[in-house]
Amino acid sequence: MASQKPQRSPAEIEDIILRKIFLVSLIDYMENDSRIVYLEMTAAEILSEGKELKMSRDLMERVLIDRLSGNFSSAEPPFPYLIGCYHRAYEEGKKISNMKDKAVRSEMESVVRQAKKLAVSYCRIHLGNSDMFPNWEMSKSSVSPLLPLVFSEVSSSVDGFGGGSSSGVVNCPPGFLEEFFRDSDFDSLDLILKQLYEDLRGSVLKVSALGNFQQPLRALLFLISFPIGAKSLVNHPWWIPKGAYLNGRVIEMTSILGPFYHVSALPDHTIFKSQPDVGQQCFSEASTRRPADLLSSFTTIKTVMNNLYEGLAEVLLSLLKNAETRENVLEYLGEVINKNSSRAHLQVDPISCASSGMFVNLSAVMLRLCEPFLDANLTKRDKIDPKYVFNSTRLELRGLTALHASSEEVAEWLGGENPVKTEWKSKKYTFICECFFMTTRVLNLGLLKAFSDFKHLVQDISRCEDTLSTFKAMQGQSPSPQLDLDIARLEKEIELYSQEKLCYEAQILRDGELLQRSLSFYRLMVVWLVGLVGGFKMPLPSTCPMEFACMPEHFVEDAMELLIFASRIPKALDGVILDDFMNFIIMFMASPDFVRNPYLRAKMVEVLNCWMPRRSGSSVTSTLFEGHQLSLEYLVRNLLKLYVDIEFTGSHTQFYDKFNIRHNIAELLEYLWQVPSHRNAWRQIAKEEEKGVYLNFLNFLINDSIFLLDESLNKIPELKELEAEMSNTAEWERRPAQERQERTRLFHSQENIIRIDMKLANEDVTMLAFTSEQITAPFLLPEMVERVASMLNYFLLQLVGPQRKSLSLKDPEKYEFRPKQLLKQIVNIYVHLARGDKENIFPAAITRDGRSYNEQLFSAAADVLRRIGEDGRLIQEFIELGAKAKLAASEAMDAETALGEIPDEFLDPIQYTLMKDPVILPSSRITVDRPVIQRHLLSDTTDPFNRSHLTSDMLIPDIELKAKIEQFIRSQELKRHA
Repeated sequence: MASQKPQRSPAEIEDIILRKIFLVSLIDYMENDSRIVYLEMTAAEILSEGKELKMSRDLMERVLIDRLSGNFSSAEPPFPYLIGCYHRAYEEGKKISNMKDKAVRSEMESVVRQAKKLAVSYCRIHLGNSDMFPNWEMSKSSVSPLLPLVFSEVSSSVDGFGGGSSSGVVNCPPGFLEEFFRDSDFDSLDLILKQLYEDLRGSVLKVSALGNFQQPLRALLFLISFPIGAKSLVNHPWWIPKGAYLNGRVIEMTSILGPFYHVSALPDHTIFKSQPDVGQQCFSEASTRRPADLLSSFTTIKTVMNNLYEGLAEVLLSLLKNAETRENVLEYLGEVINKNSSRAHLQVDPISCASSGMFVNLSAVMLRLCEPFLDANLTKRDKIDPKYVFNSTRLELRGLTALHASSEEVAEWLGGENPVKTEWKSKKYTFICECFFMTTRVLNLGLLKAFSDFKHLVQDISRCEDTLSTFKAMQGQSPSPQLDLDIARLEKEIELYSQEKLCYEAQILRDGELLQRSLSFYRLMVVWLVGLVGGFKMPLPSTCPMEFACMPEHFVEDAMELLIFASRIPKALDGVILDDFMNFIIMFMASPDFVRNPYLRAKMVEVLNCWMPRRSGSSVTSTLFEGHQLSLEYLVRNLLKLYVDIEFTGSHTQFYDKFNIRHNIAELLEYLWQVPSHRNAWRQIAKEEEKGVYLNFLNFLINDSIFLLDESLNKIPELKELEAEMSNTAEWERRPAQERQERTRLFHSQENIIRIDMKLANEDVTMLAFTSEQITAPFLLPEMVERVASMLNYFLLQLVGPQRKSLSLKDPEKYEFRPKQLLKQIVNIYVHLARGDKENIFPAAITRDGRSYNEQLFSAAADVLRRIGEDGRLIQEFIELGAKAKLAASEAMDAETALGEIPDEFLDPIQYTLMKDPVILPSSRITVDRPVIQRHLLSDTTDPFNRSHLTSDMLIPDIELKAKIEQFIRSQELKRHA
């Protein structure tokens, strides 16, 4: 029978295990592992102390120090050696777990635990103080040797597009990092962590959306999951960089988190460009790529960006949940926002401001932080305190343009020393409140700014394409080397612009979730703002509450811009609750006492324009207009009011702006006229406001129609002249190239002006035609009737008078010039007014117009209408009106003759006609005829003789003069009959 192996004593087992772990020997004999080090001096010391040459837990630290301090040629340097020790201890631990003897097993487990602890402890000492073991050269790399271990701990199979981490992967022994970061004091780890954070920052510094940012981001998350890691991060000198030259870009590039936020698909300034170049890689020569290719690029970018957003949001959440680090996060965000406030300017300096990439990423992250309070019922909105805008020491909000209050009014309101205001100043605000206001700022400087950049990019592309086609046309006529160069330059520019455009599309336009989250946020914004004025109800309070008046204007502007932008992206509004936005717009678009800026109110109309059913192609939006209480009651009224208000925007471009804004309003009104309930509301307003808003609306509508038609009709002969010049080829070719280029440009610009003016004029005349059919009374008021008649006569003269031949164009439809349709509408307006003219005052008004009235025009127009097959009844009524006008003209002649010489004091000083209802102007004390001055006041509320303020109710009837005039008329009639 074979003899049994002698049982080893626990001391022998301990010796074997520790020698394996630490790769050392106290006895000199040939080891077959070259890494094992014979510690001769240590052995001699132990023997001199009369101890046995066996490794034990008591000797463990002494042995380890000697191993690390000695100069051994073939041994590993300290860091990899200590990691190896930990790893071997881990492996030994696994073997120990199979021991039968429980007591020995427990003993050995304790030994292994101590060995691990020692390895970790000396790792910290070595990393924190590299001079500790002077015989070892520290590696030349400036990167912390811990970094590869952290990377291996968090590695994943999908790290970026460049594969996993670099070759020669270092595997981290299980549990090492946990032990390294968990059980230690702050001072011994802080330096090590600070180095790691700098390394992580460096590893993503120039990385684009297509690079490997995932691994550093997960490493960052891993480190801050330890309380010590989180504390060290926010205490890092680069958490918020300091210094005299600190600006938005410096924070982005040098703070620890900045470069993580810089990772993006969006274009940036060349100096800060990241790799790989997303535009180049995904979208070069996009016009020739297969749609499936592009789609796959879009999907990739959207996916990686959403991974980035999730990771960045997790980092902030982790730090915000920790009471020790929360304040530092808010401080960092505040600094990033304040130092980048100039991103809101039209021109952004890319050297001193953070990139759009950073701010769009921050927008996506902030929206994720807001998610808990964006529930459908917005239950937490009372946590948002408007006083934050005035008292926040964190955000600079007080300098922003307010919705209504001027900076003096805000200062005066805040200046009042009362106990309530003092209490405001000491107030602590909830996280929801801070998060809400920070998000409004970030979205303004980020996502909304990116929309605006995208819009400009699209305009630049279209401008370049126009110029390119002009150059190509010129090259076809007279080629030149310079033109070839210009064409090549433009083609290259368009290619780069198109790549940038597709990058925006990939990261923003195609990210439905990002748009939906933003819309939820702005829904909270409008509901909260309406709460400041007492909730969704009309009419609004008689005075605007100061809290509302002082809110930054961009809160509302951004909401409107987002709605306009999202409305133009297919499906972006699907499932979004739009009712609150609709109510908000109806409440404020015609309320200058709440929203001062007329352009902002005009933006609200633009939103409604995008929602018109024929535009949005969605039934969701038609119920907003057609089944909505506030809409049915106030929409038409407020659109008419805004149409009038927009005459005076106070801007130097107000003259041109008003036409665009009114064009949007007119389109909406035309649609609403076709909805019976809105048409009834319209008729009701015309009746109630006949002398108020409605009369002003009609007056401006007529003013605009005259101006626009006149402008476009006058430009047609000029355009024809240019056309003739260009079609005389021989003569044209002889002119210098520069002159030809200028004349061509002028030709295109005239074409453009005619087309736009004509389009707007058509719209105005159409509105006059359809409203005059059912609402005639305001047109026939004394202050209006002559104005309407002279406008109609003027158009009739242009369309069928002797000059009409000069208006014939080769391709009139190209300029939206439809003379037959225009004539038909003008005749319709004449007939509608004649039908409603119960007092028979219209024919006389037609003839009182000395400039354009001519009885022949009526028969000429009737001939044209017959030729184009117009309705006989309409023609008949029109001819009858012409006959009545002719009769009125001869009666007027007789009456004038009968009156003979009229004394000057009876004549209106503006029109030189006999006054019927003389009134005195209060400040200039001049007497005028009431209808004449009232017509003037519709467009201008000043006394025409001294420009002082004047309104209809200030006119003083001149009873004495009126009696004299009536006496004069009677006496002249008596003379005639005598």
